[in-house]
Amino acid sequence: MDNRQKQLLKVIVETYVKSVKPVGSKSLCEKFNLSSATIRNEMAILEDLGYIEKNHISSGRIPSEKGYRYYVENLMEPEKLNGSEMLKLQRVVKNQDLVLSDAITKCMEIISDLTNYASIVLGSSSMDNLLKQVSIIPIDENKIVALVCTNTGLVENKKFVLPEDTNVKELIKTSEIINKMLIGTPLKDVSQHLEFEIKPIIAQEISNYEKVYNIFYNAFTDFVDENANVTVSGKAKVLEQPEYDNPDSIKKLAYKLEDESFIKKVTSIDGSDEIKVYIGDESQIDDNTTIVKRTYDINGEKGSIAIIGPKRMDYAKVYGLLDYCLLYTSPSPRDTR
Repeated sequence: MDNRQKQLLKVIVETYVKSVKPVGSKSLCEKFNLSSATIRNEMAILEDLGYIEKNHISSGRIPSEKGYRYYVENLMEPEKLNGSEMLKLQRVVKNQDLVLSDAITKCMEIISDLTNYASIVLGSSSMDNLLKQVSIIPIDENKIVALVCTNTGLVENKKFVLPEDTNVKELIKTSEIINKMLIGTPLKDVSQHLEFEIKPIIAQEISNYEKVYNIFYNAFTDFVDENANVTVSGKAKVLEQPEYDNPDSIKKLAYKLEDESFIKKVTSIDGSDEIKVYIGDESQIDDNTTIVKRTYDINGEKGSIAIIGPKRMDYAKVYGLLDYCLLYTSPSPRDTR
């Protein structure tokens, strides 16, 4: 794409986001001060490239999934908050009586109100738990159960099918090393200790140490994720979006928003603090929905925040709001109990 085509795509995306109406050449002619023939030619090129597509009920064009992706990654600029939006969020982030988790949850409730999308906060209730024991229980020749226990009595078990050339004895030996070195470690820190302390040791003693390491890493990650707290706001608001105007689409999205295991999966806490965008089919909901997610790590407290809305999401506004929420809850130390 040349620069004019990029700017044309940007305007098509942002116009459609606001109007929910396919964009025709007439409005673009006025915007760019170009002839209708030139605009139609440029739009034809964008359509051939797969960035826009024809709407069945109109002669105008709408962004495709590929077009939204290009816009988010190359053309979008996060929108600055207006005075009213800033004031609403500042009342929360400047309230030192709120613990961090409550401040973030209240900010996401406000963001849901401002966007009319659903918002999600995923925090971990098991973060302060300490590792008490990890055990490996063989089921048969190629299956085991990994058991993780904490000082508060939480127990999580996960079944694994062993990769080829992986010996159960190597897993048991690794569990003994973990029990010797990591008992009493907060669960939020176990993965880091596995990487920098346990992995170098088993690399010297176990032939397939990478596969063994992955089993333990997955077991601890699943334990933290499955014992996480989930808060979903704005379920009714997002269902009022015009994309969800038939019983099937409403039922599908409503079901996903009530499915806590699905919510934990798509908003799982990872090691990156970059905003991640899952558009259309990537959302694992349907081809007309987007999930925008960001992981945070503030004063040692980890979690994830996300927005769920239509593929025709106001990405610039959502980016600006998420950035503001985490930026202004980060600097001043808070009570994270």
